[in-house]
Amino acid sequence: MILADAAATDRAGRILAPFVRAGDVIALSGDLGAGKTSFARGVLAGLGLAEEAPSPSFALVIPYAPPDVRLPVWHVDLYRLDDAEEVEQLGLDDALIDSALIIEWPERMGARLWPHALNLHFEPIDGGRRLTVGASPSWEARCPFQ
Repeated sequence: MILADAAATDRAGRILAPFVRAGDVIALSGDLGAGKTSFARGVLAGLGLAEEAPSPSFALVIPYAPPDVRLPVWHVDLYRLDDAEEVEQLGLDDALIDSALIIEWPERMGARLWPHALNLHFEPIDGGRRLTVGASPSWEARCPFQ
């Protein structure tokens, strides 16, 4: 799927939002500036967040809860992690009990990424970006990008 610009990337996130439910993992990979945060902001806006979501680059995790969004969701940025072992300290497994996770830089988790994740890879091309989708079985029937 080709996304022409940041606005199209945001819209794609908004398109995905109605399909997101508690326990979901949305894994966003790609180089710096590839569109991961724009997409995450679109998902959060589609879930009801009125203000623009800040990047969690320094906080690592920014949780959102109703009534700001329709379901609890954690926006996670693992860019600054040096070791996959550090992921355990973030409490992401516990969050999945009642929240969805949007994870930027999931490759920093190593083999710890959940097999039911929706894997979205962003690649810059000609001023826009290419979105490649890897839908796990739990996402195949409901992912709008197929």
